[in-house]
Amino acid sequence: MKIEEKKIGERQVAYITYKGPYDEIPTLMGEVVGFIMAKGLQMIGPPFGVYFNSPQEVPVEELMYEVAMPFAGEAEEEGRVKIKIVPAQLVLSTIHKGPYSECGMAIGAIAEYAYKNSYEIIGPPMETYLSDPNETPESELLTEICFPVMKK
Repeated sequence: MKIEEKKIGERQVAYITYKGPYDEIPTLMGEVVGFIMAKGLQMIGPPFGVYFNSPQEVPVEELMYEVAMPFAGEAEEEGRVKIKIVPAQLVLSTIHKGPYSECGMAIGAIAEYAYKNSYEIIGPPMETYLSDPNETPESELLTEICFPVMKK
């Protein structure tokens, strides 16, 4: 597994913060994309999720996460869909190929790499979804896994 340091630029995102099972992600993502399309905004990158806890730590109904989509243009928040600027950040990144349910292995590998290479993890993991699960077999899905870091 190749892990690399890279910088992600500042971006404006539409997002929903949610508490509950991960099987709600497709519905939430659809809501965010629907918001962007209804407002005539331009999507400028793949969707991503930020995960504040994990199924190993809490029951599924206590899972906390955000689903987000970068966009260009101006819009007012509406309902559950909020808007924010995500600042530029230094991350450790790897690409996971396979089912979303197996991304935990990549998260663990990045955490171990950070520890062994004098990085401090300064935020929750982020998964950027590079493949459309409606068009890609589960075994072929590509997900970029990142942790925001700073060099010690």
